[in-house]
Amino acid sequence: MSATADHAEERTNPASRLGFEPGQVVQELGYDEDCDQELREGIEELTGEELVDEEYDDVPDAVLLWFREEDGDLTDALVDATSTVDPGAPIWLMTPKTGREGHVEPSEIGEAAQTAGLAQTSSVNAAKDWTGSRLVTPKAARAAKR
Repeated sequence: MSATADHAEERTNPASRLGFEPGQVVQELGYDEDCDQELREGIEELTGEELVDEEYDDVPDAVLLWFREEDGDLTDALVDATSTVDPGAPIWLMTPKTGREGHVEPSEIGEAAQTAGLAQTSSVNAAKDWTGSRLVTPKAARAAKR
């Protein structure tokens, strides 16, 4: 694919900013009817795979975690998400944008991520109503688990 085609895909497929690749299996947690369907379909289009749910019994390549303030304890949700993937696999935490119902403060995300043993590597405007935070196990922690 040419560089021009890559840029065109970024504009047409919102999921392209999340770095998913063909063949990757993405486990979706926290799905509800308020989730962004265009983003979900974009991930499936990029990976060529359907999103799998919490019943998936293999190790996914990444996790897409939809989380709203009223969903409970964010740290617990992140710990659960990390238990399904290999160290270093990204967990994309999707939270409602500022001013939207269910918004989660960035400081709460940072604190929960750190408590869950994760580091935030980037944040993106993932969809009309959702912000995406890319969380991964820090390299030092990955090396210690080997």
